[in-house]
Amino acid sequence: MSAHPNVTAVQHALDLAGARDHEGGPSRIVMLPDAVPTAAAAAEALGVEVGQIANSLIFDADGEPLLVLTSGAHRVDTAKVAAELGVAKLRRASPEFVREHTGQPIGGVAPLGHPRPVRTLLDRALEGYAEIWAAGGIPHSVFPITYPELSRITGATTVDVA
Repeated sequence: MSAHPNVTAVQHALDLAGARDHEGGPSRIVMLPDAVPTAAAAAEALGVEVGQIANSLIFDADGEPLLVLTSGAHRVDTAKVAAELGVAKLRRASPEFVREHTGQPIGGVAPLGHPRPVRTLLDRALEGYAEIWAAGGIPHSVFPITYPELSRITGATTVDVA
């Protein structure tokens, strides 16, 4: 499964960005035996706190994609985020909208490796963890990274999303 095109694209993007894990080594995608489409499932499989999981959630912001990287311990306050961004309507995107803009399925959306750049917000709450984990393009793949590295490689705007 490591040859899946989404996993290859995400690992390539990590390599191009020079992404580092919490130990300073290259950030590498880890393939899990079972799909981990939720933060709770990923945390259990990895033996970490649910808050360490960086959920990659795609929203439809007035017809444009918005990627919100949020701690698995939160729910995104869409009214708060919409007000902060000045958009009239912010709603969870359909699976088709997610695939169109990321090339990846819900439950496996990575913070990078998309066909085109997607405007990205990063949940400030993730800053409290030395190591965080994000999806690697499919529900069976994840990778370790730090908050500063995730911010750097995605060019995300830091916000409070909950």
